[in-house]
Amino acid sequence: MYYVVVILSVFAAACAQMLLKQGARKEYGSWWRQYINPWVIGGYGIMACSLVLNIWCLSKGVQVKEVSVIEAMSYLFVPMLAFMLFKEKLTMRKICAIGIIIGGVIIFFI
Repeated sequence: MYYVVVILSVFAAACAQMLLKQGARKEYGSWWRQYINPWVIGGYGIMACSLVLNIWCLSKGVQVKEVSVIEAMSYLFVPMLAFMLFKEKLTMRKICAIGIIIGGVIIFFI
């Protein structure tokens, strides 16, 4: 069960990155509004929740080496979300790299 929470935590961190990207895409009148806006605050808030979930899972016995490997799933989540939300390109090279990473995660846990 804790492994599912770690995966959800990684997905939450990927979603947080999408909020940060959205905040960076907008033009603001002053430099401080660039960093103090709902997108950025929400992104950092979700990132903080992700961190708390990781610490909680580590305290319940999930090993650091396992969390580190699961966090590689962000290399899957971030490009997929960026493709869906921002229409960023998924090249064959990126798709192959994602496949290799996922293969590595699977091999690690077999």
